[in-house]
Amino acid sequence: MCKVIMIGCDLHDATMVLKVADGPGASVRKGFATANRTGLIGWLKEFAAARGAERIVFAYEASGQGFGLYDDLTDAGIECHVLAPTHLPHNVHSRKNKTDEKDAEMILDEVRAYVLAGRALPSVWVPDHQIRDDREVVRLRLAVAEQRTRIKNQIRNLAKRWQLAFPDWFTATGDWSKKSLQWLRDVAAGETGTVREGARVALGSLVEQYQSLSEQIKSLDKAIGQLSRIPRYARIFRKLKTLSGVGTLTAMVFLTEMGDLGRFANRRQLAAYLGLAPSAFESGTRDDRKGHITKQGPARVRHVLCQAAWAALRLSPEWRAKYDRIKRGSKSRGKIAIVAIMRQLGVAMWQTARSPELDALLDEMDELKASVPAPRKRGRPSRSAVTPAGSG
Repeated sequence: MCKVIMIGCDLHDATMVLKVADGPGASVRKGFATANRTGLIGWLKEFAAARGAERIVFAYEASGQGFGLYDDLTDAGIECHVLAPTHLPHNVHSRKNKTDEKDAEMILDEVRAYVLAGRALPSVWVPDHQIRDDREVVRLRLAVAEQRTRIKNQIRNLAKRWQLAFPDWFTATGDWSKKSLQWLRDVAAGETGTVREGARVALGSLVEQYQSLSEQIKSLDKAIGQLSRIPRYARIFRKLKTLSGVGTLTAMVFLTEMGDLGRFANRRQLAAYLGLAPSAFESGTRDDRKGHITKQGPARVRHVLCQAAWAALRLSPEWRAKYDRIKRGSKSRGKIAIVAIMRQLGVAMWQTARSPELDALLDEMDELKASVPAPRKRGRPSRSAVTPAGSG
């Protein structure tokens, strides 16, 4: 068996700490600047060559650094794994006695178990460059919406502090109407209400921030609509839009965050990845005790699934019947019921996106649409199409 160089890396914005070993013995500590990828790769290859190793296995935790280090190492021929932080071993002692070197050593132990004992690494799925790029637009859309919601809450809290009552016609939910925003501007200008000067200045600023964020949301929605029509997503997007409650944003968040849907073997794997599977407490004589959902995996997908689930309840009698059956008329089971609908809707989206029968149906619809001649436009013929008098 050839030697293998194993590396656990604790990666940060400015620096990275490595613990390197070529077997079960002591490890070597090494540090690099995060930006010095070339120096890192050169040192790893020199270290491996000096020990006659033909394989290098490198691992680090997924973080805000993204997958740039993974790309560079993979391009250099180094086996790299990005690990899920939630699946790494942590205990009370390690959380209270935490250093970069100890974190790197913990990751090195995982790599050793993988190389020497064959234990699977808790690796995350690494998306390709196109999906990463597409995620930027969709994730920003969600982030801007969250910012706007915070601004709305600040405006409501300001009104509460100054006993400012909203008119009966004021928009209660969703996007505030032009009339509602104008009323807020009138209050900020001192034309309505009895709010003092400092509060009026704050209110005016908050209203302008709300308006600016609303314009950004419109622009991002347009960009997401264009993204949904490119060949990479167009067909699967059309299939998802056939489901009740699934709009453009929900469909595109699902597609960009989930990536390759074929990597899930069944609905249980999908639900576990989404964090919508119940946690288990089964030990000794307790063999069937379930807890709350794990909430691991992509929180953005759970967020849009929650919104889509409520929309589906309003639009679809079938989804409403499922919700009522799970709720069983009990207010305390409302949250359990909506989480169950979220899980079922997520599974339905996964199945619909991969449905060959729906592909065949869409092909038939496209063929039928192409065979029907386009309706002739009504109106006067153009001058060029009119036969001059006396001709012919």
